[in-house]
Amino acid sequence: QVQLVESGGGLVQAGGSLRLSCVASGSIFSMNVMDWYRQSPGKQRELVARFSRGGNTYYADSVKGRFTISTDNTKNTVYLQMNSLKPEDTAVYFCHVDATSTARVTTTYWGQGTQVTVSS
Repeated sequence: QVQLVESGGGLVQAGGSLRLSCVASGSIFSMNVMDWYRQSPGKQRELVARFSRGGNTYYADSVKGRFTISTDNTKNTVYLQMNSLKPEDTAVYFCHVDATSTARVTTTYWGQGTQVTVSS
């Protein structure tokens, strides 16, 4: 079993920055795909950024050039650096991981979410 704990959300003015962290713990053999999703009221959850083992990254068009996803494999942690924040970035941000346990079972996991609010 793998547990994900996010942190780093908060209230920031437009143009500001935040860094989200997601720490994975448990019986982890490998973290294969690590994502950040977000969901705002009345909208579907959307993929914001993805980091695949091997180093490939993906960003939604709305955040390209402003957000950066990175990982620290020694700490089983994935980060989302968010710069030049806009009010439309306001949402609950969720960490999502495809991980293989030490029992060689591969499963996806969700964090509990962290609120990001950008004021204009």
